[in-house]
Amino acid sequence: PDLVCAETLRRHPRVNASWSAGAIVTGDGVNVAIAVATEDGLVAPVLHDADQLDLAAISARRKDLVEAARTRRLRPKDLEGATFTISNLGMYGVDSFQAIVDSPQAAILAVGRMTDRPFALNGEVVVRPALTLSVSFDHRAVDGARGAEFLDTLASLLEQPAELGA
Repeated sequence: PDLVCAETLRRHPRVNASWSAGAIVTGDGVNVAIAVATEDGLVAPVLHDADQLDLAAISARRKDLVEAARTRRLRPKDLEGATFTISNLGMYGVDSFQAIVDSPQAAILAVGRMTDRPFALNGEVVVRPALTLSVSFDHRAVDGARGAEFLDTLASLLEQPAELGA
């Protein structure tokens, strides 16, 4: 979801923000943190300018950051500047959860596992792969309506990835 989150944040600059000194501060680029579990605890290294990277570049950068986090080689700049975090517990079999916003960031996305689920489609029950996404917002920076618009765009881009960059 890194690429999709980056594009969604680009389209919703109010979510690509932070709350600082009593004001909303728009991010200097789309900088997405990724929650990484390490032996020492959770860290959230940052994919800087994620909206400027293609899928291959994001994947490579993510891999490098995760490796650096797990081998204690993160640099201070690897942990700075995020306005948004992605936390994925799907690999632990977690279907859904509510993540807590890391201040001063405006929001965090919680990603559950993908699993087959039944859905009604044209009067029939069909089984499709699905996952649960939830977003927590700092309501000082993002109100509920803007948050819903963000989540709607995120879901649409996940369902129709051809819309990326449009």
